Amino acid sequence: MAVSMVTRFVKVRNVMNINNFSAVGNVAPIIQRLDVISKPYCTKFIDHNNMKSIPLVSQKKTRNKLNKAVAAYMQRSKDYKQFIENQIAEYNIGKRHLANMMGEDPDKFTQADINRSIRYLFPSGLYDKDARPVMLHPDKLYASKKEAEFDETGRPYHYLFYTTKPNFYEILHNIAGSCNYLNELEDKKLESRMLPTPQDKIDFTGLKWISKRALENATLEKLTDADYTYFIKSIDRLRDHPFSCHVASFIMKYASKLVDISSNAKIPEPEYDENKRPFILVDKCMRKSSRGTVKVIGNGSGKITINGQDITYFEDIQCREQIIFPLIFTNMCDKVDVEATVNGGGPTGQAGVIRWGIAMALRSFIDVEMVEKMRLAGLLTYDWRRRERKKWGQEGARRKFTWKKR
Repeated sequence: MAVSMVTRFVKVRNVMNINNFSAVGNVAPIIQRLDVISKPYCTKFIDHNNMKSIPLVSQKKTRNKLNKAVAAYMQRSKDYKQFIENQIAEYNIGKRHLANMMGEDPDKFTQADINRSIRYLFPSGLYDKDARPVMLHPDKLYASKKEAEFDETGRPYHYLFYTTKPNFYEILHNIAGSCNYLNELEDKKLESRMLPTPQDKIDFTGLKWISKRALENATLEKLTDADYTYFIKSIDRLRDHPFSCHVASFIMKYASKLVDISSNAKIPEPEYDENKRPFILVDKCMRKSSRGTVKVIGNGSGKITINGQDITYFEDIQCREQIIFPLIFTNMCDKVDVEATVNGGGPTGQAGVIRWGIAMALRSFIDVEMVEKMRLAGLLTYDWRRRERKKWGQEGARRKFTWKKR
C-alpha cells in the first residue's frame, strides 16, 4: 500500500515537472475545491474592475481591552501635553499685550525686553528675587517630561525602549554610525591617495564636553557615572578621528564653550609715582577679622615692608612662607617691592591679607598665561573661611564633653 502511494506521488510530480526548487515547468490544470475555505491575509478585498477596496464583512476587528495602568499613563501624558500647549499660548498672548503696553513690536519682543518691562510696570521691593514678578517661557518654567513611550496597544514607539534608556543609547548608536561613516570615508580617501590634512580634523580648542547633568536634561533620563564615562570615551574617539570635521555638526551638539576667566577679568593698569616707578595699590584686603592695604611697586629689589618693619614682623615661619609664595610662584622675588599695612586679627589672618593682596597686584606685572596658572593654583581665590563658633553644651565648635556613664 505504501509503495503504491509513493509510486503515484512520483507520477504526479513527473507530470507537473516540479523540481526541488519548487519551480513549475509544465503547468497542469488545477481544480479548486469549493469545500476548502482559505483565510485571507488582508482585511480588504480589492475589486480590480472598479479598482475599489471593499472591506470584508466576515473580518471583524477585535479590540483588546486597555489596561487601567496604561490608560492612566496615556491620560497623564495627554493632559501634560495639553497643559504645556495652553501655557505656551497664554505666554504668547501675554507677551503681545506686554509689548503693546510698552509700545514695541511684539514679533521682536525678546525675553530681555520682557524682564525689563516687568521691572518697569511691576516694581517690587522684595529682597528675595524668587518672590518678585516674573514671566518666563513654559519650557524654562516647568521641568521637561517624557512624552508617551508606547501606544494604547502597549507597543513602544522607540526601537531602543527595552534598554530602559532609549535616548542615551540612541546617542551611542549615532556615535557608532558616525564612526563607521568616517571609516568608510577614510578608506575612499586612501584609495584615491588623499591623506588627511589638519583641516579635516575638528578643532576642539576652547571647548569641553557637556556635563552629566546637561546630558541628563537632554535625554530626560537618569544616568550613572559609568554611563557618562562611556559616553565621554565614545565621543572622544569620534572627535580624534582624522576626518572628524565631516561630522562636526553632530559633535558640536554635545560640546560647550570653555569660559576663559583670565581673559574676562579686568586687570588694572599700573600707575606711576614721582620716581616713574609703576605700582599697583590693592585696598580692602580681608581675611577673617584682619584688614589691610598692599602696594606692589615695579622695578624693585625684593624689599618687603609690613607696618614699617621687614618680614620679621611675623615670628612664625609659616606666615612668612605664605607672604613670599606668590612672589616665588611668579618669579618676581627680586623684581618688585611690597609695602603692606595690616591691622586686626592674628598673624594667620594678617598673613592671608598680604598674600592675597600681593597675588592680585602681580597680575599687572605678568603675562596672561602666568595669571591663568595663578588662578589654577588658588592664589586669586578669596578665602572666606572663618573660625567656627563654639556651640552650647559642647566643649568647642565640634568637640563634645567626655561622656561618663558613672
